[in-house]
Amino acid sequence: MPRFASPLLRNVIIRSQFDGIKRKQCLQYLKTLRTLQYDGFKTVYFGETNIPESLVTGEDISDGYFIQTPTWCIVHAAGSQGWVPWKYRVFLRDELCIKQEDSLFSEFCDVVRKAYGKCVIVVKERRQQEEQRPKEDREAEGQFYIPTVISLASIMCCPEVAKSCGHELLSLPSPCNYLNPLDSAWSSLKWFIINNRNEFCLHSIDSGYSYQCILFSHLISKGIERINASKWRTLTSKVRRWENYYLGKFS
Repeated sequence: MPRFASPLLRNVIIRSQFDGIKRKQCLQYLKTLRTLQYDGFKTVYFGETNIPESLVTGEDISDGYFIQTPTWCIVHAAGSQGWVPWKYRVFLRDELCIKQEDSLFSEFCDVVRKAYGKCVIVVKERRQQEEQRPKEDREAEGQFYIPTVISLASIMCCPEVAKSCGHELLSLPSPCNYLNPLDSAWSSLKWFIINNRNEFCLHSIDSGYSYQCILFSHLISKGIERINASKWRTLTSKVRRWENYYLGKFS
């Protein structure tokens, strides 16, 4: 029954049969990606994830009351070679409304150029951004759609900035989210946090009060280190198999 199918199967089976436009977008993305790869571009996946405070502290907030807690946004990138040798960033989401690191993507592109040469930088398209795309662009069958700017919560990714460093920027359409290995890496990071947060926690009692101090930066760093180059090769190989399946099945 469809409601018991995994999200991946729902994307591949149900959407591919009943949503021709989205399937066409995925095929256009894959064909563009393969063309760039054949031209010598290495593939790098760039993205972000949110880490709510409750995930780090283990606090149960399912009591029916809505309590707005701090959320951190982690920005990083990786590919088949492992994590990009670039210092990932951690932002408090409240601060993102006040300031945004405009030079961050330029810095990232420069680091990637020095480490790998020319790359195709894949960024997952936010669903609301895809919905704001003009209808004629969404239905176009020709050239793959590349927005002027791909906006993440913490950073603006500009194709012109990527080109200035010899790279190409590709937007991964929202129907193809399962073709982004970063999603699996973020899930592994969050499971590491859940399973190991007590090891990075310090407790103290003072005048009848109990305090909890979590070594957040160290916890995140260790979680990222656990996803080593070998695991990244496995993740990207799995994505590659799905790409081959999709191209062979629907081209």
